[in-house]
Amino acid sequence: MSDLSLHCQNLKEQVEYILNLVQQEATFRSYDITSIQTSLDKAISPRFEIVFAGAFSAGKSMLINALLERELLYSAEGHATGTECKIGYAAANEERVVFTFFNEAEIREQALSLCKKLGFNTVVNINQPDVINLLNQGCKAIIQQEGGENKSERAKQANALILLLEGYMANRQHIHTVNNATYSMAQFNFSNIKEAANYARRGSNSAVLKRIEYYCHHPLLEDGNVLIDTPGIDAPVEKDAQLAYEKIQDPDTSAVVSVLKSAAAGDMTKEETKLLETMRGNSGIRDRVFYVFNRIDETWYNNQLRQRLEDLISSQFRDTHRVYKTSGLLGFYGSQIKQTSLQDRFGLDSIFATSVKAINGLEETPQFVHEFNRYCAGKLSASKFRIAVNNFETPNENYIRILTEQGTPLILQLIQDSGIEEFRTAITRYLTQEKRPQLFLNLAEDLQDICIQLKNHYQTVYRELESQPQELEPMKVQELQRLNQQLQQVSKEFTQHIIEEVNHLVNNTCDEFETDFRQLQARMIRRLDELLESFSVADAYRRATLSHPRNATAPLLAILVEAFYYLSNQLEDNLMMSSQQLIANLFQQLMEKIRKSEYYRQLYSLLGNDGGIEAEIKIAEKMVSQALIIAASVECDRFVRESPRFYDEGTFSIYHFRQTLQQTSQGYDCQSMIEAEPAIRQLLKLDFEPKVSQTIRKSFRQTVNQILKNQLLDMADNQADYILQQFPQARNFLEQTLEQEAEKKILNNQRLLQIIKQKIAAYNLAASSINTGLQLMQVTEHLLPLINDVKLEVETVDPRTSSNGFLVSDGLFDIVDRA
Repeated sequence: MSDLSLHCQNLKEQVEYILNLVQQEATFRSYDITSIQTSLDKAISPRFEIVFAGAFSAGKSMLINALLERELLYSAEGHATGTECKIGYAAANEERVVFTFFNEAEIREQALSLCKKLGFNTVVNINQPDVINLLNQGCKAIIQQEGGENKSERAKQANALILLLEGYMANRQHIHTVNNATYSMAQFNFSNIKEAANYARRGSNSAVLKRIEYYCHHPLLEDGNVLIDTPGIDAPVEKDAQLAYEKIQDPDTSAVVSVLKSAAAGDMTKEETKLLETMRGNSGIRDRVFYVFNRIDETWYNNQLRQRLEDLISSQFRDTHRVYKTSGLLGFYGSQIKQTSLQDRFGLDSIFATSVKAINGLEETPQFVHEFNRYCAGKLSASKFRIAVNNFETPNENYIRILTEQGTPLILQLIQDSGIEEFRTAITRYLTQEKRPQLFLNLAEDLQDICIQLKNHYQTVYRELESQPQELEPMKVQELQRLNQQLQQVSKEFTQHIIEEVNHLVNNTCDEFETDFRQLQARMIRRLDELLESFSVADAYRRATLSHPRNATAPLLAILVEAFYYLSNQLEDNLMMSSQQLIANLFQQLMEKIRKSEYYRQLYSLLGNDGGIEAEIKIAEKMVSQALIIAASVECDRFVRESPRFYDEGTFSIYHFRQTLQQTSQGYDCQSMIEAEPAIRQLLKLDFEPKVSQTIRKSFRQTVNQILKNQLLDMADNQADYILQQFPQARNFLEQTLEQEAEKKILNNQRLLQIIKQKIAAYNLAASSINTGLQLMQVTEHLLPLINDVKLEVETVDPRTSSNGFLVSDGLFDIVDRA
């Protein structure tokens, strides 16, 4: 086994070593390794799937035939491949074909979809001959109306339905109701791949085949290369088009040959634009895209088309060198007729025998012959080939005469002009020479970033640990020197924490506090409703008369005065109580957050206590609570005064006041007041609701924010200063356990230093192995960085490696696991 083969076998193990090291570091836990995993999968996969994708009738199947120089796939003008065709490698004596059929339910679904598009209302029962005959007649009528099966989208759909129904009837014995039946070519009694391919190429058969797998002997297919032909992205059957997009997005897809119709159409279609966007979304494809502008022969006879194509390529494809112009039809059949002669009329009696089919003594003209004659008349240089295409001869007669006169040089020129040889050479060179090195290079590019970061991280950690004292006395001195820095850091983090909490409060982004404040608002609104509902005019009247013993009656204003005082005082009590609960919850939550913080744990380790934080928090809570009680009293005391607009002319409140006054003025006893109780309650509601709303939604919240901000920030500054003043206590506390802690710190540093050395050794081992593979492939642009400036005392090369340095066992994981 070669060094390179051995290395490829162990590549997965080597990369996973590095990724395992990455995952051990908390710094890199969130690092996205998806691209690395994708690149690794591509580099080690035994299969390399190349998907041919493009529009309906773009010539994908013909292009594959031309590449392999054999007619495997069905290809005709206007024919829509609805089958996924896979072509893999086989030894010369092991060529075979595997057929997988659609099940009956899938065929019925396709038929129903096409019927709907064609406007047929017939209930599709594909097992009834009468229904099938009726549908065939309807489809043929549509094709005739449209002027041919390829003249319109509707005609193409009608032709697709005819082929589907014909294929179902011809292959009913092979089609299962629910399952997708699979058959080998031997089960069809085919003796070779040519016979099997002839069966599959029939349009009606291919219409009911879900998948065809060819295994052919061809050097292009070696090393796990698999060519995949997909349905058109704008195929008449929507499900077929979706299959093409799904394959483009499949993670198993490694490269794409994008076959574009722009040479014949003059511009890209919206489906082709969508195809390119979909390819860019598959990270498994990267830049492995071959852009093939097929049917280039259309531009030979149309200067405007040629210029539009050149403009398109220069504007949208200037950043890639994998752009090819081909004529799959001329290139493929050009390679086929090289083996013919005048004896079989240059393929008319062999290659094209089925398409010639004499009718009434007159031969049909194969499409290739038409295009060949057109090529001879319009493309060839008159100085090199003196060829006449005569109108008095049939196309077939012109074809035979020209080839008889010109022979092999003309055929070779045709193949060269078709661009197929250039494309075949390029894709062959890529698949046989460039593919593996580039897959390794892609993996190295993706690995390099995290390897650089990992290297820098290891070096930083190593230098930090290496610089630590190794003896007891220097370690004790260092720990005492660090003490003041640690207290400063705790002080800073505590202050920053309080600032952040205050910022959340004043910006309404503290969810717990917002919930509690909404409860305060709700309690105030609910309490106002309760007070208004239970307000007693009789009690207010009694209090008013008690205040004035000389009088036996009281005015409406006196009742309102009593009501204003009563409601204001009750609301004040409620706001005070709610504020106290609000602050109690806030400070409880704040203290819980502080206890969970790292600086709080650090402070305990430095002082043996919390440095007075909890006591200071309780003092701040008491001061905030007292301040809010005063603020609530002031706020609610203002409720005693009427709203500024209460007596404004034109308002409902003044109107209602006059109506109530008129009602209470009907008598001088208490009863007239009591009868007006609903009106008085409504009057109070009109006044108090806006005042309470203003308080709880605007003014009081601003007051709360200001009090919290002032008190908490002052407390934070005072406490931070107090923590810094605790240095003597911290020193005394540290000295009690300093020797024991210093010894523990030295041992821990030595342990961590050994671990980092082991990790560096493991990393160097894996990276070196990957670099060796890159160097064997002569790909040295992105070698992984090694860590060479560290003195390692651990074994850097696992004894279970082969003589050439490749890791062949799990030795590296042993090193990593010991860490």
